[in-house]
Amino acid sequence: MSEPFTYDGGSVAPGEIANVRYTVSETYLGDPVRVPVTIVNGEQDGPTLFLSAAAHGDELNGIEIVREVAHEWDHSDLHGTLVCLPVLNVPAFIAQQRYLPIYDRDLNRSFPGDDASTSAKRIAARIFRNFIEPCDLGLDFHTSTRGRTNMLHARADMEHGAVARLANAFASNVIISTQGPEGTLRREAADAGTPTVTVELGEAHRFQRPLIDEALEGVLSVMAEYGMRDTETVKWPGWRTVIDGSDEKTWLRADAGGLVEMHHDRGSLVEEGDRVCTITNPFKTDSTVIQAPFTGLLVGVLENPLVYPGNPLCHLVKLDEVTLRAIRGRKLADRA
Repeated sequence: MSEPFTYDGGSVAPGEIANVRYTVSETYLGDPVRVPVTIVNGEQDGPTLFLSAAAHGDELNGIEIVREVAHEWDHSDLHGTLVCLPVLNVPAFIAQQRYLPIYDRDLNRSFPGDDASTSAKRIAARIFRNFIEPCDLGLDFHTSTRGRTNMLHARADMEHGAVARLANAFASNVIISTQGPEGTLRREAADAGTPTVTVELGEAHRFQRPLIDEALEGVLSVMAEYGMRDTETVKWPGWRTVIDGSDEKTWLRADAGGLVEMHHDRGSLVEEGDRVCTITNPFKTDSTVIQAPFTGLLVGVLENPLVYPGNPLCHLVKLDEVTLRAIRGRKLADRA
């Protein structure tokens, strides 16, 4: 049998599901700021997995992923515990902006938090202590920032064995290997003993159903890897590339201001020298062509077509020959 999941102020027994609104701060009027949490404690023993979203308040795809796992899946055969946190940054979510309102602080640079510091660090501390640190592993869902969009991919410290196992189990095609900046949930959780992976998918301010469904398959694959769902199997994405060096990825940036025409979508394979996008002035009398400096995959692309010089246009990652052959072979099979 599994054990109760306990947090400051409550406990969830094996076989129970609890929907909690957990107080993490207060408004100017002294009213509570409460984070929604669903805890699903299976009757059978197993690991504790947290799923979190909306550390940035305008990143919505992850919210639907976490809600569906918590409230639409059948957990009668669950081995272990799910801690589902669909909206970490409630003040920013209500304001529909990325950062905490007023002081514009980034909650995802505030972990593990501090009960005697800024409002962001106080919120982070209560979330981290009660719902992150007690877990055995975690998936933290994000989207690109406003005006850009990402293909689904994982970000993980692949030199950390337990984190690498989790990232591989999620079964995305692309894993970008970084430890992550200080204060990010995934880095601080891993340092505290809870291997955690960031999953990036899509763009801010919307639900994107195909990406949500793809991510849900990744969650099932993780649960299968760790024995949380006996009826599921670990997924293989068909091909995978791990990007682990700065020379293997680059941001293509605008060399001129103007209006951008993208010639490829996120997730597209571009060959060295391909025209990725074109920047033109309002009269279309001047144009600047942005070419791919190497053959690779467009992990992220611009959605807002208006740019200043220096603005990021595309996130391009380099692929090895084995991966290139796999992708090209799939493209040929799809055309057949």
